[in-house]
Amino acid sequence: MANDARDKIWRTVGRIPPGAVATYGQVAKESGLGRRARMVGRALRALPKGSDVPWHRVVNARGEISLPAGSDSAREQRNRLQEEGVEFRGGRIDLARFRWRPNLDELLWGPADG
Repeated sequence: MANDARDKIWRTVGRIPPGAVATYGQVAKESGLGRRARMVGRALRALPKGSDVPWHRVVNARGEISLPAGSDSAREQRNRLQEEGVEFRGGRIDLARFRWRPNLDELLWGPADG
C-alpha cells in the first residue's frame, strides 16, 4: 500500500470524533479511495505502537467489531468505545445513532486542519 493512501486513511480516522464510529467502507470513501474497505483495515493494522489515531472508532458495516471475538484487542476496542458513550446491543452498534457524519464544511472544504 502506498504511504499516501495509508496517510489519507489515518487522517480520516483522526477526524472521527469521540462517541462516533465509521465503517471501513465509509473511511475508504471519505479518504477518496472508493470502495477499498480492506485497504482501511490494512492501514489500521500498520499503525505504529502508541499512535494517537483513534483506530477503535472503525467498525464493520454491520456495526460490529471485526477483531477476533474475545481477543485483547477486541476487548480494548469495545472498552474504548463504551468509555466514549457508544452503546452495544447484542454485540452491535446502532449505526443510525452512532455513525460519524462529517459536517457540511468538512464535506465541501475538507478538514479544518488542512
